[in-house]
Amino acid sequence: MPRAYEPPTGRDETKEEQADRKWGELLQEVRVAQTGIQILLAFLLTSAFSPRFPDLDPFGKDLYVFTIMCGAGATGALIAPVTLHRMVTGYRLKPQTVLWASRFTMVGLVLLLVTVGAALTLILRFVMEDTVAVWLASAVLLWFASCWFLPAAWLRHKRRELCEGPEDTEVKRVSGGG
Repeated sequence: MPRAYEPPTGRDETKEEQADRKWGELLQEVRVAQTGIQILLAFLLTSAFSPRFPDLDPFGKDLYVFTIMCGAGATGALIAPVTLHRMVTGYRLKPQTVLWASRFTMVGLVLLLVTVGAALTLILRFVMEDTVAVWLASAVLLWFASCWFLPAAWLRHKRRELCEGPEDTEVKRVSGGG
């Protein structure tokens, strides 16, 4: 199986120490996302029993089912790192566990984003025109994506420039490097 690219950390740590550190960081991140999706999913599950639920049109009911399924998928993906870790603990697979847990977390975050957008659309359709509801939900989704994913993409793209210090540039100039 091909390995994911691992940029140098600039730390003096073994592969196992790096995996332990990354695992701790990942768990902290997952705790925040798990709480959010579990609260949202609980709200969505109980809304089917509200007095206005029968007022949903067929599209609204389909959107509700889609939203519930995305929320359940996000919950599963965000809980998966814990289950994975529990099942492989003691097998000396921490670096691989961290890689898989990170993948599950990203899938969970994307599903959380979709769940929030679908839930907003579902709820806003109750209080305003469908077109306005879709535009507002789309604006919030764009804002979330801008906050959650764009800074990371920009930082990864600019990594070389941001990590180069003046001494690195000077060494490259003197040595004739790039």
